This record gives sequence, C-alpha cells and structure tokens, in this order.
Amino acid sequence: MLTFSAHFTVECSGYSQPELFMSKSPSSLPIEIKISTVVAISAILHSSDPIAIDAALKQMTGGVSDFFEDEFAVIDVAAIAGTAYIDWRALVDLLKKYRLNAVAVRGAAPEMEDAVKALGLALDDGAGADRAREDVAAATAATAVTFAPAPAHVPAPVPVPAPAPAPTPAPAAPLPALIVDTPVRAGQRVYARGCDLIITAVVNNGAEIIADGSIHVYAPMHGRALAGASGNADSRIFGLSLQPELVSIAGVYRTFDEGFPAELARQPAQIRLVGDRIDISSLTPAPARA
Repeated sequence: MLTFSAHFTVECSGYSQPELFMSKSPSSLPIEIKISTVVAISAILHSSDPIAIDAALKQMTGGVSDFFEDEFAVIDVAAIAGTAYIDWRALVDLLKKYRLNAVAVRGAAPEMEDAVKALGLALDDGAGADRAREDVAAATAATAVTFAPAPAHVPAPVPVPAPAPAPTPAPAAPLPALIVDTPVRAGQRVYARGCDLIITAVVNNGAEIIADGSIHVYAPMHGRALAGASGNADSRIFGLSLQPELVSIAGVYRTFDEGFPAELARQPAQIRLVGDRIDISSLTPAPARA
C-alpha cells in the first residue's frame, strides 16, 4: 500500500569563491547556490515487495502513463525499516517506471544508509525537526531557584514586590495569500508556501496549483489542485467552475478519470477532507421556497 503526500523542502548552504581569484558579484560566479523549496511526492511504504508495490501503483494510476509527471519522490520506509529487506535499485527503477524520480529516503535504519547513499539518494532522518523541538523545550523550560534559610541573627528580608508580568507578545501576522492574475498553463506549477493561493484566471489542463493553505479559483479550474500540502487537513479548495483532473487535501487525493461529478461540474463548489475521504459539495444557494 502507498500513501502520498506532497511537500518536501531542500535547503542548500552558500558557496563562495576566494576573493583572490574572482569577484564577489553573483553575476560573475560560475554557480550560485540559493535556498530553494521543491515540491515532491512522499511515497510511504507499508511493504517492500516490488510485486505488491507495482500492483498498487498500477491500480492507483489506472494505467495512465502520465499520471505522475516526472515529480520528485521521497521514499518513506519508517514503517518497515529494520523489519524487511529492501532492494533499493529495484524500488528506484519501479518508481521511475511510473515517472517518479526518487531523490531521498526518510526513516531509513542505520544498516540501510550505505545502500541508500550508493544510489545517490539523500537521507532525511528528521534531525532538523528534533532539534527544533529541543530548542523550543529549552526556551520554555522554567528556571530553578534554590533558597537557603537565613541565619537566626539576621533580620527577615523585606518582601520585594513581584515584577510586573512581561507583556504577552502579539501573535505573528499571518502570511498574505499568493494572488495570481494570469492563466496557469499546461506544464506550469504554482506553489503558495505557508499561505492560501488565490487565482483569478483560468487553470488549464496539465497545470498544477499547490498551497499549504486553501486554494481559491475564481475562473474555470482544470489541471491538478493540491491544498494543505504541508499537512493542514482543514484546508479546502474553492472554485467557481470546477473540472479538475486531480485534487488533494493534506495528501489525500482523488482523481477524476471518469470526469468530475456532472451535478457539480462548472458551478461553484468546495472540496474538503472529511475523515479520510475527499468530499465535494455545491456552493450554489438553494432556491427559496415560495
């Protein structure tokens, strides 16, 4: 069984040339390295059997050769690490067969690391998230204070008023939505990181729109729409005229190989996650009763 989600971040460190040989101007460097965000599919394995994985992918894609369009893939083996043998070369080739390009492995056991690195795959061990949790815990830990009893001949100390509580910091302002006023054409991908995505022009077949928050499209929407890409299950997709190829909320997806539901196509509707099921409902007001 495979479960898919849709967010992976790659960060790069800076590269510098010695001043003696080359100017510091970025335009004169032979290469520039910048922090970049890459959207990738996470393939979460619950089995290492290539036959079972192949059958699951075949059923998932419905035999459509371009269901995945050469997306990057992160192989998550945390559920089976240490309990099953994995033929990494066969697994990478199998994903490639379905146009998924493996770039990293998450949750690998220590004994798997050499085989993973031998294929040129990165290792994602979650250490960054663990360090962040440790930093938060250290910052919020209470400071212990030890009081020693005063000698009998020393007068009791005069009580000191408690300091005024520090003002509560104002909550961080939410990120503004990313607004796109031009058509999103086939082959294009728009990603609203950390915020909602608002599109006022048509989204064509073959286009892909992604947001960590909700997606709002005020024009005909085709292509693929993935909301809650970072895992927010409360995200939704809103559209005035929906006819998508695929939709996803927090990694739970639904395809429309047989077409979007006729009773909801080309009219205002919303798509949300109810439990582990994609739900589509009309936003057209019900006619008033006489």
